[in-house]
Amino acid sequence: MSIQVYGFWRSIASFRVRVALKLKGLPFEEIPIDILSGEQFKPGYEAVNAERVVPTFIHDGHSVFQSLAIIEYLEEIQPEPRLIPQDPKERAYARSLALMTIADAHPLVVPRVRNHLAKAFGADAKVIEDWGKHWTIEGLATYERLFARRAPAPFALGAEPGLADICVAGQVVTAQYLKLELNAFPVVARLADRCFEMPAFATSHPFEQPGFKAAAAH
Repeated sequence: MSIQVYGFWRSIASFRVRVALKLKGLPFEEIPIDILSGEQFKPGYEAVNAERVVPTFIHDGHSVFQSLAIIEYLEEIQPEPRLIPQDPKERAYARSLALMTIADAHPLVVPRVRNHLAKAFGADAKVIEDWGKHWTIEGLATYERLFARRAPAPFALGAEPGLADICVAGQVVTAQYLKLELNAFPVVARLADRCFEMPAFATSHPFEQPGFKAAAAH
């Protein structure tokens, strides 16, 4: 099984796919696309992904994009260990928790949105940072409210980590980028700690990627 992932060290969506692949025990090659410098808009990558975003997942020549679609595809080709429950109610709950980040919080803080705030509205770095903090906190607060109704035990849906935990962990990484404290979100913080104790999460963290280490060295 040949798997390639076009991703970027800082990309939360790439992080989600990285974790899922490692939880599944599937080897893959990651090809870096620097979305901060605009490499995703160059013709070479546009031929790979017309949406011009990362990640793009290539499996035996077949291309899949969007992190949720990629994780669901992985669930089909490698059913164990399961990341998405088989029970319809649990499956819907897992997807709901996942989409809190994927559809609601994360899309508001990605580079193309930050760049548009600057170009269209003249937002300076401080305004853009405050924007990112606001929507990241909104996402964390929503998770905290949901977990008050159904506490992780020890992971979001039970004994093993899955799709929901991957997405919560990604939201926490975004908070780390923005140097946000998690004191107001203790349940979320504990869940993230449990996740990052696992090698699949720890080694997938953006700060553990070669691209980050290379950038930090300069």
